[in-house]
Amino acid sequence: MNRKLTLTAVCIILAVAAVAIFPYLSLNPDSSRTSLTPNFPLHYPLLVLHIATALLALLSGLVQLSAHYRAKYPKRHRVLGRVYVISIFISGLLGLVLAFYAETYTKALAFLALSLLWLWTTWQGYRYAVRGNLVQHRRWMVRSYAITLVAITARLVVPLCILFYLIFHGFHLPEGGRERMVAEILNVNIWLGLLINVIIVEWGFVHRSGDIYDRKSDGK
Repeated sequence: MNRKLTLTAVCIILAVAAVAIFPYLSLNPDSSRTSLTPNFPLHYPLLVLHIATALLALLSGLVQLSAHYRAKYPKRHRVLGRVYVISIFISGLLGLVLAFYAETYTKALAFLALSLLWLWTTWQGYRYAVRGNLVQHRRWMVRSYAITLVAITARLVVPLCILFYLIFHGFHLPEGGRERMVAEILNVNIWLGLLINVIIVEWGFVHRSGDIYDRKSDGK
């Protein structure tokens, strides 16, 4: 990936992340974009902690993707790696809890699948690092970061989902209007984001390229 494309991707990731977390900076439950369960007072605090640790994983993982950074600062790489893993285990476990309070069954399944995949891929990456198998460690961490980025991809595909929704309905909103359209799109955008990221990472990086990192570190 050339430098301009990389910089563009990083800017998009950071911009989408900033928009996503902005409503939660005030720590005001009324600003939450997620419907809160009235009889579960910990819903909002756990949601904020989930978002904060997910953001920490997003930022620490973004730095870790740089082969130059890993080669120049191996100690920092290991420290940030621990931060990344711990952040995901906290956020992923909270995601499992919060999934049971999702607005719809489809969303609940999406959050459950996402959290389980996140925890599993990260655990695999950590396990291979401890064993000293760096090739498998890097491959699994690429997979882990692909899951981390689902939060970004799921938001980026919303305009595309809107277009297909309107085409499917003959460019006429069904009964329920825009609210129904948004609700139905938000039931599928997470699944679509997950599917896109898995395809990209498996076909574009892990299998097709062999190892995204080795080629750079070998100077190829």
